[in-house]
Amino acid sequence: MSTRAFITGVTGTELTAAEREFIREQRPWGFILFKRNVATPAQVAALVAELRNAAGAPDAPVLIDQEGGRVQRLGPPHWPVYPPGAVFSTLYDTDSALGITAARLSARLIAADLADLGITVDCLPLADVPVPGADAVIGNRAYGTEPAKVAAIARAVTEGLEQGGVLPILKHIPGHGRATADTHFKLPTVDTPRDELERTDFAAFKPLSDLPMAMTAHVVFSAVDPAHPATTSATMIADVIRGAIGFQGLLMSDDVSMNALSGNIAERTRAIFAAGCDVALHCNGNIEEMRAVAGETPELSGRGLERAKAALAARQAPQPLDRVAARTELDALIARANTASA
Repeated sequence: MSTRAFITGVTGTELTAAEREFIREQRPWGFILFKRNVATPAQVAALVAELRNAAGAPDAPVLIDQEGGRVQRLGPPHWPVYPPGAVFSTLYDTDSALGITAARLSARLIAADLADLGITVDCLPLADVPVPGADAVIGNRAYGTEPAKVAAIARAVTEGLEQGGVLPILKHIPGHGRATADTHFKLPTVDTPRDELERTDFAAFKPLSDLPMAMTAHVVFSAVDPAHPATTSATMIADVIRGAIGFQGLLMSDDVSMNALSGNIAERTRAIFAAGCDVALHCNGNIEEMRAVAGETPELSGRGLERAKAALAARQAPQPLDRVAARTELDALIARANTASA
């Protein structure tokens, strides 16, 4: 059955009649969950199954932002706490092998939590490289300030997810680290010269260009396109994301409802596809906005469909994991990082 090139959120812990009808009629390619959709493990698993059933698509991707630190949709009392990316950076500076091990372990354990629920995609890893003076929206979520280190830790996170049967999404391409505003509320402009961006921000993403999926940054890079954020910039997508960075996987927008984008929801959605994104992402569960996104979203076809199929085909069967031993090792590494940063 054909699907439409968008990913949608829903309002609560189970589908409303209107949401069920919307999903059945509009056939989104995938779904994304937030804290508002989470109560208990049994409830989340039931909601995931309900989403796929409504779509008539047993393999529809279900996404979540489960990074650790302050971006963790699943948490206590039913799920453990995971460290923010800065912990892996601290360990890496002490011993690079320890930083890589901790990053991979954390992602592997997260993947096990998600697999239990039927969630198949995590919006992770980040390859954003923060700089002094940037907005704190990235902050300690980042894996450091050196592109090579960021890429190495992001690769380890990717491996951990993949070993647990969960697909990664690389974000926020081509870089959110220099943004001086939170894109949920405002559009930031980065005025850094392109050659410096190539050495820093873009350089962290380039070694990860083989990942199956990536999410754009709602950030203007004035040296490349002073008029549009990367998400709605045909120049940024063709010249930087597909060109200089070399990413050829499925490219999805960051959330279309974020205030960094201008125009109404329909106009934003049209701009996202006109720029060259394969899939639009809408997160807040507002049914009227969902309808507006669907109304401007094409069938998933051509290169976008090929990339979507390739992304889903990249998912591996989970490898065996001793969760108790893995968590014990991770906790010891976190304690070592806390000591190092004290």
